[in-house]
Amino acid sequence: MQMTITRNSMLLLGAICLAKPQGVLASDKSQFHLFNPTPRGLMRELSTDRPDTTESPYTVDAGHAQIELSFLEYTRDRDEDAFDVMPTNLKIGLTNYADLQLVLQPYLNDEDDGDRIDGFGDTQIRLKVNLWGNDGGATALALMPFVQFPTADDDLGASKVEGGLIIPLGIELPANFSLTLMAEFDCVRNAADDGYRLDFVHTAALGREIAGPLGGFVEYIGVQPFDPDDGEDDYEASIAGGLTFGVTDDVQWDCAVEFGLTDAAADFNVRTGISLRF
Repeated sequence: MQMTITRNSMLLLGAICLAKPQGVLASDKSQFHLFNPTPRGLMRELSTDRPDTTESPYTVDAGHAQIELSFLEYTRDRDEDAFDVMPTNLKIGLTNYADLQLVLQPYLNDEDDGDRIDGFGDTQIRLKVNLWGNDGGATALALMPFVQFPTADDDLGASKVEGGLIIPLGIELPANFSLTLMAEFDCVRNAADDGYRLDFVHTAALGREIAGPLGGFVEYIGVQPFDPDDGEDDYEASIAGGLTFGVTDDVQWDCAVEFGLTDAAADFNVRTGISLRF
């Protein structure tokens, strides 16, 4: 089962990367790629996949790199807490409509039944392919398949390879508001760790520029696991809000807080970080 998921996921990543989106007219930026970078004057505004949970439908410009990281993420769930230090998303623009991402968790510190465990986390490879709206328009849609590898130290991550598909949709609204909706389908290990289950993640983030480079957002996050062997209602619902501040065209600071609305969700999460584009 593990090898089948890995092989099929990697084939899917390669096929989507090579296939140009249909029904989208090629712009004058279609000539740019990893080894022929997009000129500075033609680059899009900085768009990040943080600090909210909802992913952006926009890709990194061809031939450019982007680093998005949290300095520290703190999670409190009932009487236990966890620290995630420097979780990082490394991005590289492959074409005008696709980027490749490497997500790392260098250091986790978690409390489990009163004992603290720490170490390296899982590693994720993601491919974002924009289908339309990357360089203009009232809407934008992307597909983001991913594969997660069990590189974590004991009890800090999954025991087998996992994967899934993320579908973010961006919508421009009146009065400088923007709405981003996301549907995500995750194939993850079940509670008994003897097979796989499907998790359906669904989010909605409403954002707006507040004043100059300062922006803000509010967000709803829902996670519905489908495990036929688990009869409990483990639906996770959370609400979040945060701020972003554009220091320059290529540097953005951010912070966010998230509160659980159901028993299955973590009580509280806070994170702050930075995004850099090169």
